[in-house]
Amino acid sequence: MSLTVISTIVILIIMFLASALRVLNEYERAVVFRLGRIIAQKGPGLIILIPVVDRMVKVDMRTITMDVPPQDVITRDNVSIKVNAVIYFRVVDATSAVTEVENFLYATSQLAQTTLRSICGQAELDEILSEREKINLHLQEILDRSTDPWGIKVSLVEVKHIDLPEEMKRAMAKQAEAERERRAKVINAEGEFQAAQKLIEAAALMETQPMSLQLRYLQTLNQIASENNSTTLFPIPIDLLTPFLKKA
Repeated sequence: MSLTVISTIVILIIMFLASALRVLNEYERAVVFRLGRIIAQKGPGLIILIPVVDRMVKVDMRTITMDVPPQDVITRDNVSIKVNAVIYFRVVDATSAVTEVENFLYATSQLAQTTLRSICGQAELDEILSEREKINLHLQEILDRSTDPWGIKVSLVEVKHIDLPEEMKRAMAKQAEAERERRAKVINAEGEFQAAQKLIEAAALMETQPMSLQLRYLQTLNQIASENNSTTLFPIPIDLLTPFLKKA
């Protein structure tokens, strides 16, 4: 054989191997079509394709993080807000992800947007703000159930930010301030009530023990004298003045 023929055969073999051999990473799978029909799901590692006859669609099996753009939502109590979220999902069945939906990334994004608007629109503003974990779980369940035929598993959904109108922010600030004032007044009233109870108990004790009242007088004199006052008051029991009042 001539050198030209040998060179041609070598080049053809190299071209065949280059088009037939594929290397897939550990996190990749290949859905192989032969003349338009699925024959296998291959990978990872080295796979062999028949040139012209076989066609490969590569699918990433890692967890995908997708941002859901801010959505205009009117809550059940007629408050207009903007809500965005983030979803975490992965392909668990590469064949379904290729054959059951045209573009599973775009389809999942659109489904997440419509589901976010629907769920938040069914709840009141207080529920969205205070029960965010419940909203996240509800979103995750709906998305996971809807994307299951596509071979996709939605593992987590998190509502990231809730943008409120300015008038609603001011109203909530006033409500929070009123709530703090109410708590302060309740605490103050409870303190006065407890102090009054203690005074009543002390008065009842002094009534049963007259000497305790005299000791209280002496303690009061000591406190007055320690303040360097020019005038000193001596409390005198009214019982000492009773005989004089009778004579008068």
